[in-house]
This record gives sequence, C-alpha cells and structure tokens, in this order.
Amino acid sequence: MAALLLVLAANLLQSTYGATYTVGDSSGWIIPAGNADLYDNWADNKNFSVGDVLVFNFTTGQHNVAEVTEAAYDACSVANPISTQSSGPARITLNRTGEHYFICAFPSHCSSGQKLSVDVRNGTSNSTVPGTPGTTAPGTPGTTPGANSASSLVATLSPFFLMSVALVLLC
Repeated sequence: MAALLLVLAANLLQSTYGATYTVGDSSGWIIPAGNADLYDNWADNKNFSVGDVLVFNFTTGQHNVAEVTEAAYDACSVANPISTQSSGPARITLNRTGEHYFICAFPSHCSSGQKLSVDVRNGTSNSTVPGTPGTTAPGTPGTTPGANSASSLVATLSPFFLMSVALVLLC
C-alpha cells in the first residue's frame, strides 16, 4: 500500500513541476536567417516531459504558432491546425506524451524553417544545466513573461491536497 502511495505521489509531483523552455532561447520564435535547422538544433539537447511549458516569444502580427499534425508539419500546411496562438508571447503546456509539431502559419515562414518538433516523454525533464538560457528549472523563480503566480500556487498545492485526501481515505 505504501508503494502505491509513493508511485501516486511521484506521478502527481512530476506533472506539477515542469520546466519552462523559451523556444529558440534569446532568438525567440523567428524566421531563422541562414539556419533552417535552428529549432531542430535547439530541441536536440532537451528532454521534454508532460507538464513542461514552451514559450514562443514573437511579435504579435508578425508571427504566430500553430500546433499541427506530423503530415501538416512536413508539408508546412496550415489548413487544419490543432490550435493556433496569435498573441505573443505564447505559452503552450505539453499535456501529453508523443510528438508535438509547431509551425508559424504566416506564408513562407514554415518553409523558411520556422517550425519545431518536440518529443514529449512521461518523465522528469533533464535538459541542459538549470539556468541555461531558454530553461527555467523547476522550483526556481522564472522571468518568463506571462507567468501566473496564482496558477503556480494552485498547481503546487493540488498534489498535496490530493495526497491528503488519499491518505484520509486509506486510514
């Protein structure tokens, strides 16, 4: 029974303490000039997990970010996006495992390299060393625009509340 509680607690805490990644680091979400692999290279040394947040920094009206299927990503098609965010900076929480595909839906931006594919796993984020540009380590104060301290508080307290309820029910 104790092992079950430990596994439950680990899963709850894991999903609560996701890392925040600024896509493209200081470059932001732009058309990569002369480096069509900018976002592939950026994602290569990162391990994304459920609960992590991607922050796409862009100027509203000049770019957007659309989550699309793999086929739409490969074809740079914006015909049927899963979701689109048009106001920058856009914050997207990775809420499921598997591949996630993002493109800029403005004409020719995707085909010029403004696209990102990330593989999300159900595990702890362990990207580059905490404090590396583009990452905010779990539990450290972030400077990411749009961070909401109230929702962070709720996200932090929810697992403890759920664990307390589980313990009361088991006793």
